Amino acid sequence: MQKLLIVSLLCTALFACKSQQKKTEEAASITMLASPAGDSCAEPYLFTDAKGMVHLSWVEKKGKTSTLLFSSLQNEKWSKPIAISSGNNWFVNWADYPVISSDANGNMLAHFLEKSDTAKFTYDVKVTASSDHGKTWSQPTTLHDDGKKAEHGFVSIIPYNEQFMVSWLDGRKTAMEGEHSGHEGHHGEMTLRGALLDKAGKKTKEWELDGRICDCCQTTIAVTTNGPVVVYRDRSDEEIRDMSIVRLVNGEWTQPKTIFADAWKIAGCPVNGPRADAIGNNLAIAWFSMKDKQSEVKVIFSADGGATFQQPIRIDEGKTIGRVDLVLLDEQTAMVSWMEGATIKAMKVHKDGTKEKPVVVAESSDARSSSFPQMTKAGDQLIFAWTDSKAKTIKLAALQLN
Repeated sequence: MQKLLIVSLLCTALFACKSQQKKTEEAASITMLASPAGDSCAEPYLFTDAKGMVHLSWVEKKGKTSTLLFSSLQNEKWSKPIAISSGNNWFVNWADYPVISSDANGNMLAHFLEKSDTAKFTYDVKVTASSDHGKTWSQPTTLHDDGKKAEHGFVSIIPYNEQFMVSWLDGRKTAMEGEHSGHEGHHGEMTLRGALLDKAGKKTKEWELDGRICDCCQTTIAVTTNGPVVVYRDRSDEEIRDMSIVRLVNGEWTQPKTIFADAWKIAGCPVNGPRADAIGNNLAIAWFSMKDKQSEVKVIFSADGGATFQQPIRIDEGKTIGRVDLVLLDEQTAMVSWMEGATIKAMKVHKDGTKEKPVVVAESSDARSSSFPQMTKAGDQLIFAWTDSKAKTIKLAALQLN
């Protein structure tokens, strides 16, 4: 009788575990969303403002004309797309894509890249602003004022103190009189610069944040209680290209500091930047590394606004190509997305080092034309966007948070 009771209890427990596992799998299911983007579209970017409104931007290519459009998620439906700007001399790139940002009062800022010369990597950062929730946009202006025909790009924008904090890669030192420069084929160092822009897109302050960095990886900005931080791929004289951070504290930028010594030595740019997010002084950063040809995606946490960091947590499965994104769900938990080969995955990672089961968001492509998948938080959901390189359009999906 006792044996029968034990068997019965074991069966009940097993059934309960399977039921719980099924519920977990159901809770982690991905729902495909209708996309506001049409055909011949790529380079999506997602941003959630302080009021929880999600904005999606992308580039539409028709013949020689490129148009930057955006749509907002309202009552679970995407609004009618609005054209921000268009031109026939843009530099449109799978990794160096336009971004959009919005504060809580309907002020918006966006950027795109415009060619400044016939050389491949000579282009300027153009910024445009809106004060009416994106209904109308200002005449684009050039972000930087160096006047050099060189590479400028990989922009990050985030609201900060009634203005917008902007970071970008600036190649003014790579240009030489009478010669053209490009990725790695330059004559000087790529620099990291930062600036504050007012609501009209006018620059009010500018800094050089690092005088020598990696040449073509995305930057990322997060705003902590102590102030904004910029994270980027650095470049040492020995060609070590690890992640560094600079912080604006009491009105002054700190010296660049490596967040973790991967010691990845590589002669060329891997075109794989970091992503960061902050709640208060709790900061999380995700990034890609490939020391000794071992590709990895790691996440690292800080409790003091990036002054110090815990040990990193590796999340990939051994075949990652990077292309990361990160959102803090609370002070202790980050959701990280990355590409494992051609598969877009996402995972909850906790500050104590524990990881939850990864979720398959979609099967994409490891080709450059698939661009960098994007992720943002929308209430109790996560929204994902990526380029379908075969259909040449933007795909969207939602993941319900537990």
